[in-house]
Amino acid sequence: MRWRLGLLVALALIAVVLVWTRFAPPHHAGKPAFTDLNQPGGGVAPAEAYEVYSALYEIPMNEPLAFAEESETDIPQVNGSCLQPASSQEIEMTDAFIAANQQSHRWEQKFSIPQGYRLLRHAEIVQAETCRLTGQGGTAQCADYRQVRYVRLLGVPGFDRAHMRALVSVIKSCGHLCGSGGIFAVEKTRSGWQRSAPSDFTRDCSWMY
Repeated sequence: MRWRLGLLVALALIAVVLVWTRFAPPHHAGKPAFTDLNQPGGGVAPAEAYEVYSALYEIPMNEPLAFAEESETDIPQVNGSCLQPASSQEIEMTDAFIAANQQSHRWEQKFSIPQGYRLLRHAEIVQAETCRLTGQGGTAQCADYRQVRYVRLLGVPGFDRAHMRALVSVIKSCGHLCGSGGIFAVEKTRSGWQRSAPSDFTRDCSWMY
C-alpha cells in the first residue's frame, strides 16, 4: 500500500508540473528587469538624445528649467509594465528604452533650449528641495534655487530601428513624494521631434504623487 501511495503522489506532482509548464506565462531569457534600471556607470548620454529633448522644450515656459545631471526613469508596474506595445515598432522602442536606461547616464550642456536651463548635481538637487520645503528661500545658501519649482529627471530615449519614433520619460520632482512623471512616445517630423498622439501604448504610464 505504501508504494502505491508514493506512486500516486509522484504522478500528482508530475501532473502539476505539466499544467504549470503549459499555462504559466513564458519567461523571456535575457530580458532586462524593470527593477534594475538606473544602475551607475552608464557614461555620458548619447548625442541623439539631446535633439529629442531640445525639441520638446523648444517653447519657453513660465518657470526656470532645471534638469538632473544624471538620467533617471521609472516604469510603473501595471500587469508587469505600464508599457503595452502592440506592434513590432513599439516592441523595438520598448526594448531599446529598457536597455538604454539599465544604467544612469550623465547629461552635459548640449541641449539647445532657447530659454536656457541648468544641470544640477545630486547635492544641488537636495539643496534646492530643502530650500523649497523649509521656506529658506531668502537665505544666501538658497539664493541660487529661489525660483526652482521642479527638477526634471530625464530618461534616455529608446528609438525604433529607423530612429523615427522613440520613447522618452520625464519625472518632475519637487521633493520627497512630491511631483509627477510619465513615459510617452515621440516622433520625428519635418519640423523636428514632437509628441505622438495618445494611444494604449503608454496610456497607463503617467503618475502623480
